[in-house]
Amino acid sequence: MSADGSLPPTPAEASDIPNVVAPPPLIYLVPLLATLGIGVWRPIPVLPGIWPQLVGPGFLAAGGVLLLPAIRAFKAKRTNPKPWKPSTALVIEGPYRFSRNPMYLGFTLIYLGIALWVNTAWPLPALLVVLLVMQRYVIQREERYLERKFGAPYRAYMRSVRRWI
Repeated sequence: MSADGSLPPTPAEASDIPNVVAPPPLIYLVPLLATLGIGVWRPIPVLPGIWPQLVGPGFLAAGGVLLLPAIRAFKAKRTNPKPWKPSTALVIEGPYRFSRNPMYLGFTLIYLGIALWVNTAWPLPALLVVLLVMQRYVIQREERYLERKFGAPYRAYMRSVRRWI
């Protein structure tokens, strides 16, 4: 215990990264590819007729509309969007005005778009697991890290902008 009565920081808290469990793109990609493979072996369609060709690309486009400006917002602040690298600035512009996690929301929409375009149900239950892993082992760790790093400005941002949408 320190002189002020608080516990010393854990190794994760002492480092200048949020210590996420894995790179978020991999957290989405590995289950998606695995379940798409199952869908080839044992297809279970989700949508009838031409709907997969209409709906899937729409979700893909929506994901890109969120993802690309979110990455540009990080570049504009000259900070790294990779959560395994230190953050040097608090990004609250662009799509971050509406969601604290527009990149992850974009990944989610892209994942859904691919699953629907391929028209297989297998990735859908896996997406629930992906979102639970993202929430617990990525987003919560990032939030603790950003609060430690940026303090009151980040807490104010958390109060004014929702986590997802």
